[in-house]
Amino acid sequence: MRDALVLLTVLAAVAAGLWAWRRWHPGSFWLVVGYPITALSVLASWRRVALGCGLTKKRQRFWFTTVPGMVASTGVVRVKRRFQRIAVDTKPFMWLPLPTRHGWRVTLHTLEGQTPGDYADAAERLAHSWGVHAIRASSPRPGRVVLMATMHDPLVKVDHLPASTDLLKVIVGRLENGKPWTIDFQTVPHWLNAGATQSGKSNLANALIVGLAPQPVALVGFDLKGGVEFTPYSPRLSALATSRAETVTLLDDLVGLMVDRMGLCRQAGARNIWQLPPGIRPIPIVVLVDELAELYLMADKREKDEIAKTSTALLRVAQLGRAFGIYLFCCGQRIGSDLGPGVTALRAQCSGRICHRVNDPETATMTLGDLDPAALVSARAIPAETPGVAIVAGQDGQWYRARSFYVTEQTAEHAARTYAHLAPSWDEITTHLPESVNA
Repeated sequence: MRDALVLLTVLAAVAAGLWAWRRWHPGSFWLVVGYPITALSVLASWRRVALGCGLTKKRQRFWFTTVPGMVASTGVVRVKRRFQRIAVDTKPFMWLPLPTRHGWRVTLHTLEGQTPGDYADAAERLAHSWGVHAIRASSPRPGRVVLMATMHDPLVKVDHLPASTDLLKVIVGRLENGKPWTIDFQTVPHWLNAGATQSGKSNLANALIVGLAPQPVALVGFDLKGGVEFTPYSPRLSALATSRAETVTLLDDLVGLMVDRMGLCRQAGARNIWQLPPGIRPIPIVVLVDELAELYLMADKREKDEIAKTSTALLRVAQLGRAFGIYLFCCGQRIGSDLGPGVTALRAQCSGRICHRVNDPETATMTLGDLDPAALVSARAIPAETPGVAIVAGQDGQWYRARSFYVTEQTAEHAARTYAHLAPSWDEITTHLPESVNA
């Protein structure tokens, strides 16, 4: 009796220690305890998992088989073994799974006739088979597929990261693989951000303002909701348009500014402003557009000319602005082809795509339709109780689930007031341009 009590006490102490270890230092617990068990389990179950998910191929192999022989007088069937060629299910070769921060990854050798899309289509079945949160498939080179498993959803809680020190680069959240979600305008110059009300679209704009406010850049806003979104940030904005008439004027200024910078680069023999000497390099401009659909909606035919001018000027900025330091971040609740060809053309110029939870499938299709179809499915599956979660087209050509940091309007307003002295006036930007490269 005493021995049993001692054994139970020891087991309880070990269980409590393991629980405390996992609770207070999950990283080391995963590497020391969780990962070895998971790796062995994945390797041991791979044959039946591959067979159940349709990832095996029939191949001819020589094998010892049992065939019925003579029947004895007692009724017992004598079985013979024969070495013959038969068809067997062959699984893809799997390397040893390697640990990651939120799970594990493993490299597979594809079988003949297989493509990475076969594994992407089976990703959900693989996740359920192994009991993990999600499986993502990618292909680093022909004949290889990497499965990235996430044990638990890393976007349930997102902690803030240190701000980026690089120009035109803002860390706005985390990706599902645990890496920072970075919006880098020098790498991806134009972005399209779609999302319904309370989906996190405006929160992402707040995070951008907080990240860009201390940087030597000019911020320009277009807010056709009467300015209710961007007016609180006006201390840090160099220009703000709150009506269609103001929008036409401000876009004309941007196009004119872009033409002036073209001439400056041509005179200096530079392909873009970043090849100019620092002394004459114009200040970069980030254009924030809220409610993109309002720029294209027409209440009556009298607005037709204004809409045409707006569409043409915005498209010109998107097509030519990158080289001359003008970058776009366009937000909208609804982005559909019914708004006209101008939206479709603008969308083609925005290589950065962000899709939060949306109310209609066409907006998700318009935002992510030319990416992996699985991204479209994931965007439609974003629940309403997870604001800030979005599908993001990454700078590496892949798409990821991501979640932005929670940035209150008060925080963004405070940043706008704190760094108001860094906001150059619009007159200064549009009129002060070096007369020569030697100026």
